[in-house]
Amino acid sequence: MKFTDGYWRLREGIEAHCPAEAYRILPEADSLTVYAPVRRIERRGDLTDGTVLTVRCSSPLPGVIGVEITHFDGGPARGPELALCADTATDVQVRVDDESATLTSGSLSVRFARGDTWRMDFLADGRVLTGSGANAMAYIVADGRSYVREQLDLDVGHHVYGLGERFGPLVRNGQSVDVWNEDGGTSTEQAYKNVPFCLTDAGYGVFVHHSGRVSFEVGSEAVARTQFSVEGQKLTYYVIHGPTPKEILRRLTALTGRPARLPAWSYGLWLSTSFTTSYDEETVTSFIDGMAQRELPLSVFHFDCFWMREWQWCDFAWDPRTFPDPDGMLARLKARGLRICLWINPYIAQRSPLFAEGRERGFLLRRPNGDVWQWDRWQPGLAVVDFTDPAARDWFAGHLGALLDQGVDCFKTDFGERIPLEVEYFDGSDPERMHNHYAYLYNQVVFELLEKRRGRGEAVLFARAASAGAQRFPVHWSGDCEASFAGMAQSLRGGLSLGLCGFGYWSHDIGGFIGRPDPAVFKRWIAFGLLSSHSRLHGGWSYRVPWEFDEEAVDVLRAFTRLKMRLMPYLGRIAEEAHTEGLPMMRPMVLEFPDDPACAHLDTQYMLGDSLLVAPVFSADGRVRYYVPEGRWTSLLTSTTVEGPRWVEERHGFDSLPVLVRPGAVVPLGAVDDRPDYDHAAGDTLRIHPGSGSTVTRIISADGRPAAVFTVDRSESRTRVTADRPVDGWSVLLVGAALPSTVRGAEAEAVADGVLLRARTGTVTVEAVG
Repeated sequence: MKFTDGYWRLREGIEAHCPAEAYRILPEADSLTVYAPVRRIERRGDLTDGTVLTVRCSSPLPGVIGVEITHFDGGPARGPELALCADTATDVQVRVDDESATLTSGSLSVRFARGDTWRMDFLADGRVLTGSGANAMAYIVADGRSYVREQLDLDVGHHVYGLGERFGPLVRNGQSVDVWNEDGGTSTEQAYKNVPFCLTDAGYGVFVHHSGRVSFEVGSEAVARTQFSVEGQKLTYYVIHGPTPKEILRRLTALTGRPARLPAWSYGLWLSTSFTTSYDEETVTSFIDGMAQRELPLSVFHFDCFWMREWQWCDFAWDPRTFPDPDGMLARLKARGLRICLWINPYIAQRSPLFAEGRERGFLLRRPNGDVWQWDRWQPGLAVVDFTDPAARDWFAGHLGALLDQGVDCFKTDFGERIPLEVEYFDGSDPERMHNHYAYLYNQVVFELLEKRRGRGEAVLFARAASAGAQRFPVHWSGDCEASFAGMAQSLRGGLSLGLCGFGYWSHDIGGFIGRPDPAVFKRWIAFGLLSSHSRLHGGWSYRVPWEFDEEAVDVLRAFTRLKMRLMPYLGRIAEEAHTEGLPMMRPMVLEFPDDPACAHLDTQYMLGDSLLVAPVFSADGRVRYYVPEGRWTSLLTSTTVEGPRWVEERHGFDSLPVLVRPGAVVPLGAVDDRPDYDHAAGDTLRIHPGSGSTVTRIISADGRPAAVFTVDRSESRTRVTADRPVDGWSVLLVGAALPSTVRGAEAEAVADGVLLRARTGTVTVEAVG
């Protein structure tokens, strides 16, 4: 939201009250409070009236400082607010002298200047990261409504990222962003997943602890400042030190929650009925048979909306006209080794048998006059479940539990963005603040039910809406994207942006949702989709089985699905990093290479974990242009090398795309290529790429425990690989190497990619000399 008319003036109808000085300072053991009048206090008469802002600083964890700006504090607490995960008893150091007042938490300090001007700076290692100066912080009255605004300095060459899943350019500089969930597709400024957190490449991030609308002006209204404002009398935000972007994300997710660990089967290929297509058990079986006949590995089958009767979404009952024997059908599907996903949403149509029950028991949102809130969009007479009522939560979860009893494994938690404001909640929540937070409660109810019934590490969603903290309930997918190369690129930008807000896993509709993709779009999207954390074939008005497009699409899907299955030992490790550290599996280049200025704006390529660079092809003719950072990178698919730093232009067939291995990386490939849930340590081949030094590669089991740890020590003349425990039948591939003169502990042979060393069973040491 913009308040100024250029540099000198405020917009008509706006008053701004900005701190003039740190007049009174109150140091305490765990906090520092500053009383800041909006005019200089020069004589006693200046103390009799006027606005004073109270600025209280504290720390929930080391390296994170919270700032609470308050004008009037007499109103009731307006919830909901996200419950933070961090310990509130972090040790801080508070120092006050004649020149300044400082609170320090770990590596980060906040310092208030004492004197004739207002200045609040955030420092790390003696360097100012950012700060709030004259006319930055403000209490504002605009057309009779109150707002609190903050502006933090944005220095030359610094870039801002994040603010949820946004589909435009990755760098937010110059953008106006309202953090407000909308069902707007992937091709506009609206977003399904809004998070009031921005990450910078200047050593810090900022999380605004506010569940309602937060308005950001990132180098837009004031081009040298990042501005954020909320309606009301109070604003709370946290400055999070890094100094690296990865460390910022680790601290952010320690504050707001880390993604749950996901089951190994969820990383396999998901196939959907699609949205409005006609289907029954015969159709579903024909799809599954077709996949099996073509040797296309399939892990999950998803039933979209019309598994229920029309106009009754949601009643959680199979449409008996189409599925007369759901129990038998599910048993037959599960006998084929498939997991089952069902589409749901948090809305109850008037024709649903659950509507009257929900109305009578008070489980549906009501207008202030007591009527159930309803409208005719999406479903006739639609109402919304009130998840602030514990009984309503249990009621909703109970119907899902009956589906779990039938054999359903997970749910696609669709919708949850169009949450009305003219309603009253059971717990008295403020509707404006609940609008975004509703997505958190909705997904929490379903995810916690799955954890309770299936166990931790087995729960998984396919969720569209999200707000701050909702990364705890994965997976999230991009929503309704266009079936075009532009839609594919929009989806990628959204996923990379979301990953910079603490969301560890992310997916999208392979081929796009809106419209029927051209075969070239579909085949290019397959490669991108199978090199994403989670992979789903889904569309709006047409099926997404590959033979609906052409036979080459079948071959492309087979090749990339099998590649992903073999990559599971590698993906398992980076998935564990998402769970334990809050680092996304799909990473913008700037996250891995923050010191390379060429990576700052890159949003059409990404790192899959720390070792694989992926550049999706956004053209039918296969032309692609991508950037390679410093060092000698090796193609995972062809073992050709590229020397960086430089831009590369190539042309790829539908069975290929740039997938480059980072210099010196060790990438484990599994021995199984037809399913994701296998022993990731047995039969591995460690692809060791040229480099020096020591590398530790962990193979993670499905429950997060190390299944094996391989240590690779390299010098110019020797490569030694050691397993920490007996491992069955593993191999080493020295990529690009010549046959060595001496090998101990393995048999060596020259292969097209380099030298293959077949290790003996047990804990062994391989030593190659020469």
